[in-house]
Formats: sequence, C-alpha cells, structure tokens
Amino acid sequence: MDFNVNSRNQSVHFPLLEDIELVIKREDEIHPDISGNKYRKLKYNLIAAREQGFDTLVTFGGAYSNHIAATAAVGLKFGFKTIGIIRGEEIVDKIEGNATLAFAQKCGMQFKFITRSLYREKENDTFLSTLKDELGNYYLIPEGGTNSLAIKGCEEILTKEDKSFDYICTSVGTGGTISGIINSTEPHQKVIGFSSLKGDFLKDEIAKWTTKNNWELNTDFHFGGYAKINNELISFINNFKLVTDVPLDPIYTGKMLYGIVDMAKNKVFKKGSKILAIHTGGLQGIAGMNNILKQKNYLQLI
Repeated sequence: MDFNVNSRNQSVHFPLLEDIELVIKREDEIHPDISGNKYRKLKYNLIAAREQGFDTLVTFGGAYSNHIAATAAVGLKFGFKTIGIIRGEEIVDKIEGNATLAFAQKCGMQFKFITRSLYREKENDTFLSTLKDELGNYYLIPEGGTNSLAIKGCEEILTKEDKSFDYICTSVGTGGTISGIINSTEPHQKVIGFSSLKGDFLKDEIAKWTTKNNWELNTDFHFGGYAKINNELISFINNFKLVTDVPLDPIYTGKMLYGIVDMAKNKVFKKGSKILAIHTGGLQGIAGMNNILKQKNYLQLI
C-alpha cells in the first residue's frame, strides 16, 4: 500500500492579509475521495489491519461524516470490507438522498444504523463486544479516525520545507490532526487550532497525544457549534473561493480561514508573519450541506 505523498503549498492573496504571508497546504488534493487529514489518519491503521490479517474495517460516524466517506473509499481502493455504524436510526431509508452515505454505499460500505443514545456507547467495552458478536472479526477505527496510529500519520503532514513558517493553523474536530502537527513542529513555531465545536474540552484530548506546549486552541469561530453555519460564513467561503480559487468546507476549513482573516484584521499576527494553514479536505460534505441550506432558505455554497 503506497501512502507516501506530500501536498503542495499554495500562496494566497486575500483582502486584510496584506501584512502577513498566508500559504495553504493543499492536503485536500492528495486524493479525490480520501483527502486531507483522513488520508493521513487512515494510513497506518490500514497497514496495521493488513499486517494483523483483518479484511474488515468497522468505524463510526454521522450521516455527513467525511470519515465515513473516506473509510469507504479506502476500503474499496485497498480491498477491505467496510461497515459504518451510523448515528441516527431515522436515516435508514434516506440513503439515496444523502450524498455522503450514497457515496459510501457505492464504495461497498455496509451500514448499521443505531439510536443516538446507543451511539454514545461507542467506546463502551460491553457495546463493542456485542458488536463483535454480531459483525464478526474486524479492525476497529474510532469515530473521526483518531488513535495513536492516526497521530503518527498526521505527523507526516509537515515537511522540512515548512520549517520557515511562524504559525501553523488547522481546524480541530477530534484533536488527532493537530496533535500530529504539533509533534512535528519546530521550537520557534506556534500551532493554532480552530475548534469546530463549542467549548474548550478538546484541550484535554490534544494534551493526551503531545508533550509540547507550543499550541493553543481557539474557540471563537465555531459559529454556534459543530456543523452550525450562517450566511456570513457562507458568504466568506464563497468569496474566498472566488478570490483565491481555493474551495473550503463549511464545517472545518471555512471556519479556520474565517478565524485567520479575523485575527489578521485585528492585528493578532505580527507584521511579516508567515502562516501555513492546513487544508484538511472535507469538500465531499458540501453537497449534503447545500441540501440542508436550501431547506432553511440560506445561501448556497458554490
């Protein structure tokens, strides 16, 4: 399995960023279906699964999960059977109308839909034992893909060419990607994580995976919480794409870039600072999000 790949760095010019240098690492371009941090997180998990003789991958996610889509795609590419444990029984008869699940199913993923209350037991040993009795022998990948092997993969995002940057910025969901990035930074660099969730509880998660302290978690740009967006954010994402030709997803990278621009506007970064923003992919979720936005009479993502 060949997972050795580096992504390109793209310089961007955007209003309010005249005093700093902003470069975007285009991890979203790594693979059309297994892009960004999902590619990194799955790399060593797949190698371990193959070495341990597993032919089935089981993982967890919601109806619009980038991780579910990527796991299904990687299973198809490398010959693994995949099973997705999906949050929400009400979705069982709505697969065709859900771009993410329809894609995963096309890749061969089988689904098991469970209630939201049962889904909260996804790390419970009793529940996992019951699941193994039902599904047979499988290699378990946690929700979002974050475990020690995922951290190892994310440590490969930065290359030696990235040592000149003062700041490394990334969106944060489960804490795995930022932890790997922190582990591979230089002492002079500062990592800023932009949380897509309310609250600062992710600080404790990140601290589990790194011993470095050259990072901070910014919780000012979640726009109300996970998957919460408004017309202001949509307008920013659309304008950013028109100006820079860089597409952003509304769950993660859109909020991160909005935060970077806002911080630059408020002179948080010193003049001349060099910032590397990690594009973690997630673009597959735009189609599903636009369906939701249409129902709410919001603007559409272009």
